Amino acid sequence: MKLGQIASALGARVDGGSTDLEITRVAGIEEAQPDEITFVANPKYASRVKTTKAAAVIVDDSFPLVEVPTLRVKNPYLAFARAIELFYQPPRYSPAVHPTAVIHASSNIGAGAHIGPYVVVDADVVIGQNATLLAHSVVYPGARIGDNFFAHAHAVVRENCTLGDNVILQNGAVIGADGFGFAKDDSGNWYKIVQSGPTVLEDSVEVQANACVDRASVGETRIARGAKIDNLVQVGHGSSVGENSLLCAQAGLAGSTEVGRNVILAGQVGVAGHCKIGDGVVATAQTGIPNDVPAGKIVSGYPAMDNKLWLRCVAIFHRLPELAKALRLGR
Repeated sequence: MKLGQIASALGARVDGGSTDLEITRVAGIEEAQPDEITFVANPKYASRVKTTKAAAVIVDDSFPLVEVPTLRVKNPYLAFARAIELFYQPPRYSPAVHPTAVIHASSNIGAGAHIGPYVVVDADVVIGQNATLLAHSVVYPGARIGDNFFAHAHAVVRENCTLGDNVILQNGAVIGADGFGFAKDDSGNWYKIVQSGPTVLEDSVEVQANACVDRASVGETRIARGAKIDNLVQVGHGSSVGENSLLCAQAGLAGSTEVGRNVILAGQVGVAGHCKIGDGVVATAQTGIPNDVPAGKIVSGYPAMDNKLWLRCVAIFHRLPELAKALRLGR
């Protein structure tokens, strides 16, 4: 594909070099070869443009002039994502029902569906148009699912759960498994609390591999429109996640956690039950959150504290042995 064609598709301006330059694929800035295009979205990698072998680089409008040809756009990372789509198309699945699939007669699946091998769709299920259910995915009784549903192999939607339009479940995602609810009886044994409330995923939610969004004991567990849930995330029963929030790998929400809009919980963040996380909060990796966090805060560490304070604490922590020695010597 010509560089000019790529620029046109991305709404970018070519700065330097010929628009007839032939590009074969997209690559990282360090791996890119002379027939490939790359990008710089993070300023700390700007110096690598001087050493890249790439034919061209997607950069911000204000990026300094460099010798290598650049495609200048407002949002380089988004343009990079769209550039990948110009060169790579994922598999497409034609409408068909595999003979090994089991679909209950009372269920209703819209037009254009691809139902793969050993898929099970149980009683009283409704699925909208253009669904794709790949091998061994399972939909329990009473589930309600919108248009353009995509379930990768071994994804599971449990009974009476509701999913909106354009929902994607990656391999092994489990929507609506029982919440972790037990009450101790008079004999000291754990009595299982029935998890009667469904899980609800609104439009354009994606749940990635082996993540679990549990059903509620009463009420519901809800993931709002546009939220993205990464691999191995646990969303406890009765929790809610606001619009366009990100829960990154191995993050965990205990039961009845409320997460606001546009929140980012980085890898391995843990939130105690019944906490409220305000809109726009960012929790850095491995933060432990035992209490409510006001909107707009950036927090780190355990117990979660303001990120700037945490950075100062970490700097002091490394000096504790010498500080303790100084104290012992009376300095």
